[in-house]
Amino acid sequence: MTTPILPSTFTFGVATAGFQIEGGYNGPGEPTNNWAPWEHEGRVEPSGDAVSFWTDFEAHLDRAKAIDLDSFRLSIEWARVFPARGEVDHSVVEHYRTILQAIIDRGMTPLVTLHHFTHPGWLPVEFWTLPESPETYLEWAKFAVSTFGDLCSTWITTNELNIYSVNSFFTGIFPPGWRGKFASAMASIDHLLTAHVLAYDAIHEIQPEAVVATNNYSLSIYELDRMPLDLLVARREGIPEDGLGTWLAMRRRRHNDLVPNGPGKIYPVVEEALRKIASDNVDLASALPRARRAIYQSRHDCTLDVAQLDYYAPVAAEHIVIPGTRTTGGRNVLPARFLWDDRPDPEMFTTYCIEARDLGLPLWVVENGLCNRVVHARSYPRADGWTRPKYLEANLHAIGDAIARGVDVQSYFHWTLVDNYEWGSYEPRFGIYGCDRPRGNRITDLDAMGIDSAAAYRSLIHELRASREHSSGA
Repeated sequence: MTTPILPSTFTFGVATAGFQIEGGYNGPGEPTNNWAPWEHEGRVEPSGDAVSFWTDFEAHLDRAKAIDLDSFRLSIEWARVFPARGEVDHSVVEHYRTILQAIIDRGMTPLVTLHHFTHPGWLPVEFWTLPESPETYLEWAKFAVSTFGDLCSTWITTNELNIYSVNSFFTGIFPPGWRGKFASAMASIDHLLTAHVLAYDAIHEIQPEAVVATNNYSLSIYELDRMPLDLLVARREGIPEDGLGTWLAMRRRRHNDLVPNGPGKIYPVVEEALRKIASDNVDLASALPRARRAIYQSRHDCTLDVAQLDYYAPVAAEHIVIPGTRTTGGRNVLPARFLWDDRPDPEMFTTYCIEARDLGLPLWVVENGLCNRVVHARSYPRADGWTRPKYLEANLHAIGDAIARGVDVQSYFHWTLVDNYEWGSYEPRFGIYGCDRPRGNRITDLDAMGIDSAAAYRSLIHELRASREHSSGA
C-alpha cells in the first residue's frame, strides 16, 4: 500500500465526549442529564464512573500525548457547569479550565463540543423538539465561549445533530425513546441546526478568530445527513431562499448517485424503502423552516467554517437485521445491528470525503473508529477479522486517496482514546487503549482485543509525517 502524502498542516487527534468518559453523572448528589431517567429506571446500564476522566484526566492526556497527537477533542458538559437552572458551579468551571490548560501544556489543541447528545436534566428530556430550545441553548453557548475562549478557539456547536434526532425520536434508542415520530425527528434537526446558526453568529461576535462547525454522522439518507449541511452553505453559493427546493433536489441526486444501496439483494430494496420514507416526509422546498430563516437572517453568508464528518457505517439499510442473526458472542434478538458488526468500508470513506468537497470548505474528519465487544470482562475479536491497526491504516489511506483527488482534508480524529460508555452500555469498545472495568477502570496498554493499537497509531502518524516532510523537501 503506497504511503499517502498529507498536507504540511494535517493534524492527528482523538475524539471523546464528557458524559462518556468523565463519570459522576446521574447518581445521588451528582449533576443529571437527559439519560438520568433511563439510568434510574434500569433501561440502560448506569454510566457510573465511566472511565474516570474527571478525576484522572492527567493519565488520559498523558496517554494521548504518548501517541504524539496534535489535537484532543472533548466536550464541556452543560449539565455539569449548570447543575440547576441558572446555577453555575464555579468549581466545575475551574476544573474544565485546568483540563483545557493540561491539553495545551501537552502540545495539543483542544477541539471543544458544546452539545454531545446530552443536555441538563432540569430541561425536558424531549427538549430539542420544543420551540424554545435554540434560544435556550444559545445562552449556554455564549456562556461557554465567554468563559473558556481564552483556552480554545475551535468549537463544535452540536455533535451529530442528525443521528441524535433520529435515535431520540425515530428509532427510540436514545431518550426519550420515541419510535416512528419522523416529524419530531425533523423538528429536532430543525431546532438543532437553528441553534448552530445562532451560536455561530454569537461565537464569532465574542471570538472573531474562532473556527465553528457542526459535524454530521455520515448516513446514506440525504434528508437525514447532507441536507442540513447543504443548507448552511447555500446562501454563500448564491442560492435564494425561494430557490432552495430545486437546488437541494440536485444535491440529493448527487448524494444518491454516490452512495450505494448496500451489498447483496436485500439491502438495496430496504435502502430504497428508507429513502422513500424520507422523501415522502420531507418537502425540500420547505424543510427545516426555522433553520432556513436563521441562515438567511445571519450576518454571515456561510455559517460553517469547516466541513466536518463522522464516518463509521453510512448505509442506513445495513443497520437493519433479522432478529436472531448471529453476532459476536451470541445471537442478536433485536432488529438493529450492533456496533461491533458494522462493516468497514474505506473506499466509501473516500467517497464521502469527495462528496464533502461540494461544501466548498476544508474538511475535518472528527470521528472514525472500529468497535469490538466485551461482555463481563470477556473480550471478543471481530467476526470479520478487522483489527484497529488494520482499520487505522486503511482509513488513513482512504483519506490520502481523497487528498490525492483534490479534497482539502486537514484533520483526522480517531474515536476514541479509552474504551468508554457507549450510550447505555459498556459492551461496545472503541478505544485505542482498553479499560479494565472490574479492576477499577484501569487503563490498559493494549486495546480490548489485546493489540497495541496506540503504538500502531503512533507509527502511522510518524510514517505519514515523514512522507509529508520528504515530499516537501523534494
